[in-house]
Amino acid sequence: MAIYHLHVKVIGRKSGSSAVASAAYRSGSRLRDERLDRSHDFSAKRGVVHSEVMMSENAPEAWSDRERLWNDVEAFEVRKDAQLAREVEFAIPREMTEAQGIELARDFVRGEFVDRGMIADLNVHWDIGEDGMPKPHAHVMLTMRSIKEDGFGPKVREWNRTEMVERWRERWAELANERLAELDIDARIDHRSLEAQGIGLEPQSQIGASAQRIENEGVEAVDRAEMHREIARGNGERIIVDPVVGLDAITQQQSTFTRRDMARFAHRHSDGIDQFNEVMGAMGSASDLVQLGKDGRGEDRFTTRQMIESERRLHRAAESMDGRERHQVNDRHREAALVHTEQRGLVLSGEQVDALAHVTDGRDLGVVVGHAGTGKSDAGRGAGGLGSGRL
Repeated sequence: MAIYHLHVKVIGRKSGSSAVASAAYRSGSRLRDERLDRSHDFSAKRGVVHSEVMMSENAPEAWSDRERLWNDVEAFEVRKDAQLAREVEFAIPREMTEAQGIELARDFVRGEFVDRGMIADLNVHWDIGEDGMPKPHAHVMLTMRSIKEDGFGPKVREWNRTEMVERWRERWAELANERLAELDIDARIDHRSLEAQGIGLEPQSQIGASAQRIENEGVEAVDRAEMHREIARGNGERIIVDPVVGLDAITQQQSTFTRRDMARFAHRHSDGIDQFNEVMGAMGSASDLVQLGKDGRGEDRFTTRQMIESERRLHRAAESMDGRERHQVNDRHREAALVHTEQRGLVLSGEQVDALAHVTDGRDLGVVVGHAGTGKSDAGRGAGGLGSGRL
């Protein structure tokens, strides 16, 4: 099941970090650090499936070279406690293919960072998680100063604002969910807290590979790992007492699910094999669980009674809307919207024009069904010229 994760931090000298070393590690490459007069070699790192420097047209071409870019950042920042780069790390829905995940990450980085004037060093990692399933995620290192044709300008304080981080968090969820819908993938992510989503579980901290290595080596600094297990135990106890809490959490992200989805969820919200089995048993025997039969891959698929009732309410509302005709758009406005769309460089095909006409013909409900990549979003942008959000 897809998970939401987006974390922002600053890479700076105050914490002993090097922008060149950070870039080498995230890109799985060997880079020469001119300030430290040494090389950082992470070329043996596995799982890096895409790596590129993305920048606007006014940026110096030399900075398309990762080594040159971050060495120039290091040279420009002279303070001992200098902030060198901002990093945004986010999880890519594991239901996507590598190509789909890379395209989604590039679109997000282009729209939210590069178009705002930052240079973005994007690296997509397709690791394997503890559950044996893909754990795709992206690391984006961002420049913190304005860019001029001849070099760096002043730092842009607006990029440090809390509101900007909140925008990135919300926008990533919106864009990922739009793409999941276009690809007909039954999964969604939510940037809101579990409490805001109405889920009665405690959020868990992330445990990175370094923290796990520390724990395995028996070093004392394992507070974070122990806290993670304590929260997992507490959540497991809640689910065992009331398994609907777990089922509701799963269906927040996908309307139907398999036993494997339940097992992934139980693995995250339990501590040890005994509690895992109890959590699985509680959810598997819950009266709210509904078995739907086997899916196209031969796996048993489930949903909940609450989800079925929600879909029934949606169906009744759709039938009611379908019988009303209060929102017809006349031909003159539709033609004006198409002209406006073409002026922005988007020319719709004949089928897309027909789809636009279908959803603006007067009925309160218009539905267009199409496979991923057939142009539904482009047709929707055409409808956007009408102020219509019905596609």
